Amino acid sequence: MKTVQPKFIVGIGGSAGALNAYKALLNAMPHDTDMAFVIISHMNPTAHSLLAKILQRHTKMSVTVASEAMPMLANHVYVIPPDSDLTMENYSFKVTSPRIGRNKQVDIFFISLAEAMGVRAVGIILSGYDGDGTEGCKHIKANGGKTFAQDMSAEVDSMPLSAWAAGYADFVLPPNKIPAKLKCLAAALKI
Repeated sequence: MKTVQPKFIVGIGGSAGALNAYKALLNAMPHDTDMAFVIISHMNPTAHSLLAKILQRHTKMSVTVASEAMPMLANHVYVIPPDSDLTMENYSFKVTSPRIGRNKQVDIFFISLAEAMGVRAVGIILSGYDGDGTEGCKHIKANGGKTFAQDMSAEVDSMPLSAWAAGYADFVLPPNKIPAKLKCLAAALKI
C-alpha cells in the first residue's frame, strides 16, 4: 500500500468526556478516507497516556502518538503526546515539550493547521470543559477550512458550545454523523 499525503488534515480537539466521542467518531469513520486525523486531548502532564492504544481498537487505521518531524500520512490517526504542544508544517509534526500553557493545545494545533492547510483543514471540537478550540476554529474558517462542534450528545458541552456560540462551527453533529459529512466535503473539493 503506497503512502500518500492526506487530502484533508482533520484536527480533533477534546477534553473531559471526549473519550466516548473519539470512539464513536472512529467507529463510524471509514479506514480509507485519504484524510489524516490528529487528536488533541487535554491530559495531565505527568500521565502515561494509553489513548492511542485504546483508540486503535476502534479503527482499522494506524493510531500513533505524534513525534517530532513525523510525516503525516493519509488514513492514519495521530494522538498528541502528554505535556506537549503540537503544531504542523509541511505535512509533518513539530512537538514542543513541556507544553506552553494549560488547556490551549487545541487552539495551538488548529491555528497551525489552518495556516498550513487552508481549505484542506478541518477542525472538530468534542466534549470538554472551557473554550479551547474556539480560537482555532476561527482561524480554520478564516483560511477557508471547515469546522464541526459536537451536538448536545457531548458529556461536557463547554468546548463545543463555545465554538458554536461564537459562530465558528459550520456543522453541529453527534460524532457518529461527522464522517458522512466529511466524505461530502472531500467529494466537493476538486482542487
